[in-house]
Order: sequence, then C-alpha cells, then structure tokens
Amino acid sequence: MNDTLIKVEGVSKRFCRSLKKSLWYGTQDLCNEIVGRRHGRQGQLRDDEFWALKDVGFDLRRGECLGLIGRNGAGKTTLLRLLNGLIKPDSGRIEIRGRVGALIALGAGFNPILTGRENIQINASVLGLSKREIDEKIGQIIEFSEIEEFLDMPVQSYSSGMAVRLGFTVAVSFEPDIMLVDEVLAVGDSSFQRKCFDRIFHLQRRGTSFIIVSHNPYQIERLCQKAAVVHRGRLSPLTGGKEAIARYHDLMQQELAPSTTAAVSSREGTHELVFDRLFFENGDGQATDILHCTRPARLTADFHVTRPINNVRIRFEICSADNVVVLNLTANGLTESRQFEGKHRIAFSMEPLRLTSGWYYVNAIAVDTNIRLDTWNRAAEFRVLLQDNDAMLLTSDCGVFVCDGRWEIE
Repeated sequence: MNDTLIKVEGVSKRFCRSLKKSLWYGTQDLCNEIVGRRHGRQGQLRDDEFWALKDVGFDLRRGECLGLIGRNGAGKTTLLRLLNGLIKPDSGRIEIRGRVGALIALGAGFNPILTGRENIQINASVLGLSKREIDEKIGQIIEFSEIEEFLDMPVQSYSSGMAVRLGFTVAVSFEPDIMLVDEVLAVGDSSFQRKCFDRIFHLQRRGTSFIIVSHNPYQIERLCQKAAVVHRGRLSPLTGGKEAIARYHDLMQQELAPSTTAAVSSREGTHELVFDRLFFENGDGQATDILHCTRPARLTADFHVTRPINNVRIRFEICSADNVVVLNLTANGLTESRQFEGKHRIAFSMEPLRLTSGWYYVNAIAVDTNIRLDTWNRAAEFRVLLQDNDAMLLTSDCGVFVCDGRWEIE
C-alpha cells in the first residue's frame, strides 16, 4: 500500500506585480491553453513577473505533519493554495491522494451573512456528507467549538477567535486525509489551542497528514515530525523542527546588513593609547567574525601607547544591530595599577558565549581617569549563530542574552 498522500515535483508559480499586465498575461495564457500550447515562454519571466515559488518538491506520508516557516511573502500560503487546488502551478506536478481539508484564512469558505449552523451544514454538504451524517456530527462540532450560544448568529458578527474555533472544528470534524492549516492556531485562547493540539495528535494517529504554516517555533517543534523553510520561493530540505528553526533564524540574520554607510567605524581621543586591531577567536583559537551561542569565544585587542602611561581603564561595549549596548566588558582593577609602554594585547574569554542570534558590533574604549585616550566605534562586527542543540530555541525574539545562574524550586 502506498502511504504517500502528497507528492510535489518541481512546482513553480509566478505572479505579476502589475494588475493590468496580470490581466493581459492571463488572457494570453488562457488562449495558449485553449490551443494546446504551454504558456509562460518556457519558464521565463515576463515584464513585472516574479517567482512566488520555484522548483518546490517534497513527499508527505500518511500520518506525518510538515511544518513550514518563513518570513511574510516567502511563498508559504501560495504553496497551500496550490495544494488545495485554489490556483494551478505554472510548471511541475502535484499528486494528492485522499480528501483535503483546509483552513488557509480566517473564515475562509464561510458565507458571512449565514449563521454558524447554516455554514456547518453547507460545508459538510460540499464534502459529500449526507444529511444523516451531518446531523450526527453537528453535536460534536458545537461541543468542540464552544460557541453554542452564538451558533445561530451570522458569521460576520463573530470575532476572529470565534471564526477560528468554528473553522478549525468544521475542518477536522470530518476527518480529512490531509489537513492544511495556515497560521490560524495563533489566534484564540490557550485552552482552545490545547484542544487543537490534542485533536491534531488524535487525527495523526488515525492517519491524517498535516501541513502547518506557523511563525511559532513551539508549534513547529511540538506538532511536526519534519519541517522546512520557505525563503524567496524556494523550499529548504526537510529536516527536524529544531534544525529548520535554526536555519530560518540564520537566514533572517544573513539578510540584516551589519552596518550602513551612516554607521561606519570612527575614532576619537588623544591617541596616546591606540587600538591597532580587535578581533574574535572561536574555541579552536581561529580568528572569525562568526561565533556560536553556547560555544567558547574570545575577544582580543592589540594596542600600543606612545609614551609610558598609568591609570588606564579599558572596556569594550558589545552592541546589538539596533545600537543597544547589551554587554559592557570592563577590566576594572586589572589595568589601572599597571604601566603600559610599547605594544600590548588584552583579551576577554566567554566560555560559553551567551548572546542569542544576530548581528553585533564592538566599541573599544580606553581612558586615563577622565581623559579619553582612544574610542574606536564599531571596531569590529560579528554575527552569532545558533547551531548547538541547546541553543536552537535561543532566539533574539526573546532577548539578546542568556543568563547563567542556579535555579531553586521548592
């Protein structure tokens, strides 16, 4: 028995940014199809067109749950619409075995002027259920959705949470072979989300396959046996949830420019002490501008003084990409009592590094009492990645620093 319910091979979909050109291209493509010619100039883009999806391929077996993550506009919803048959691909092939249920938008498939009860009956009829089967199911739907007192009100008067409750309940109550869910689990209270999770697990055990689009790392990791990142219309290889989340955050950080022309390196001070070089080393002692959270890192600065000098205090400011000082590394009491002459090196080791993913830069500062000897703004820039298993969920969405300490629970 073939357990593959979805097979996608080389699927691509293009859209046009201009409405007028889109209508004209649509007319051309329709005429070409009527006469039996392939449209789209053999895969080439026309003026103002872009690839919403390009060469996407994957398989999904019975009972599996695939999570899709990616920034807005990456192509996730377009892929779900292709799988649901709402739009057709420009190239490639999609094979689907079994009945598909979809919850791609809040209230999708509902008539806003009809009541919740009437919409349940209509949706069930579209799925091919008889009146007897609908009558048997409607009690379960009402109980699960917890909106019985609003069931005979027009759907247009529902809140977004109520619409999700009804839409999700209707979609899963008839136990489709394949379920497509787009971000809707982010709406609603925690108790209903917990019920949704339980229902998804129940349906998975009965053989229903799911494709879930979510920006919530917890949902991806909890629900999905495998996951992928959709980035600029391309689909990454299918991996585990944690690996896909790490890939997603890495891609997002790569797109952040480490600096701009308005924020360049600058110097000020008397320059009786001058920083010559500032760099990072990884745990193997190799100089690098790419560090990893939860792994050792070492910040090193070479400097020289133009005359013998005492009472020097050196510090380094590690700043986030939005110019917030997140770490202040000060050599209090270690440099003031020494006399510096000629060339020197100072280093600070972090074992392990506890910054979360993102771009950072370092300001190097040396002062003699209240006199600024050298301030080197943006002396070095570096990027922190999340690759260790312990660091997969340490994202910049939850702050920039992971604090060590000792927990006590009584």
